[in-house]
Amino acid sequence: MQIAQALEDLTQVLGERLSRSKSDLEQHGRSESYFPMTPPDAVAYPENASEVRRIVQICAQHAIPVVGWGAGTSLEGHGLAVRGGVVVDFSRMNKVLEIRPADMDVTVQPGVTREALNEELRATGLFFPVDPGANATLGGMAMTRASGTTTVRYGSMRDNVLGLHAILADGRRIHTGTRARKSAAGYDLTALFVGSEGTLGLVTELSLRLHGIPEATSAGICSFPDMGSAVAAVQETIQMGIPMARIEFACADTARAFNAYAGTDMAQAPHLMVEFHGSESSVAEDAERFAEIVADHGGSAFQWSAREEERRALWAMRHNGYYAILASRKGARAVVTDICVPISRLAQAVEETQHDIAASPISGPILGHVGDGNFHAILLIDPDRPDQLEAAKALSHRMGQRALQLGGTCTGEHGIGMGKTGLMEAEHGEAWDVMGQIKQALDPQNIMNPGKLVRGT
Repeated sequence: MQIAQALEDLTQVLGERLSRSKSDLEQHGRSESYFPMTPPDAVAYPENASEVRRIVQICAQHAIPVVGWGAGTSLEGHGLAVRGGVVVDFSRMNKVLEIRPADMDVTVQPGVTREALNEELRATGLFFPVDPGANATLGGMAMTRASGTTTVRYGSMRDNVLGLHAILADGRRIHTGTRARKSAAGYDLTALFVGSEGTLGLVTELSLRLHGIPEATSAGICSFPDMGSAVAAVQETIQMGIPMARIEFACADTARAFNAYAGTDMAQAPHLMVEFHGSESSVAEDAERFAEIVADHGGSAFQWSAREEERRALWAMRHNGYYAILASRKGARAVVTDICVPISRLAQAVEETQHDIAASPISGPILGHVGDGNFHAILLIDPDRPDQLEAAKALSHRMGQRALQLGGTCTGEHGIGMGKTGLMEAEHGEAWDVMGQIKQALDPQNIMNPGKLVRGT
């Protein structure tokens, strides 16, 4: 690598927007999870696609790694420059370029956050539904194929990205997809890039599907004597065709963490948190039908409300679940898992995971998106105890193996990064090598986010 010459060339393009300050490097060398500090050689702040293209061209000329950066909220080390090089921070490319209410779609730059987009959309009667909890950037959400609490009704980023513009490793700027609702025109390159974790190129523009803001919303919470009863209630709700917008699970340990963090008074038992969207009459009817199912499965009274402030408080508590669990053990860090299994195997997966955690030297409260069969164990470790880190990583690996044995996946939404590459061959077999061949074809120098997702990079 010719890093000194590359940085000199980049400075000519970006001026002071190429940073080598210690604070910037450390900020872009941190992970939300357990990975160690890994600062890049420099941080670039482009303001348009042309500058992104020049950054990539210069880095390619000098064989310098290029790593995209959104809000830095990923949990598998996606944004860490593990081979050094330049982190490209998209925070200045944060414009909503065009809203098209009649077509129910929007074009944005990658640095726009989901909350900022929905604020911009308020007057249109439309919203963007994918909600991973964190106020992530839409570019980062696309690159990790993010989903979240509303996936059970509105789908993940895979279902809501219509097309994108990307800069490839050789500096070519391509566009994929169209704003049409369907196409049979060749390979689906949009789907290839969504979830590619920045290993194939840097996204500079996204066209996204929008949805109508529902006339009415109701949400509520209930507890169950055990996980099996809670999952059985969810399965019956799905089978009866009751249209849930969100349905989340929290184990007894998570409920205890919520109480300490948010001052709530939840029973120390498994809970379901549910939301319905529709007309005023339909959301009330859906809540009443769900309450009957809950009672049939031994659950507590379903306490629901259509009042906005009460709904916001419920989902703020859920979205802060990771931080509530971290706060339950002072000074802890976390190894976070996110396996996903067929809904019929969810109770088994959770119960076996709980037994596995109980037999380990660490704690691991569980919460997740029960309507999708996706759940997280927040494996808490003392950062000064290497043995605890190894125990947590072993637990996480066994969870991934368990998910595969039950017909699921090692990651429902967080992605692979560098934390789960050890499970890729087991999940994909020779298809993992095909992914590597695609990577090699588009990035023969291996400069685009090396060390992530594919074998041997």
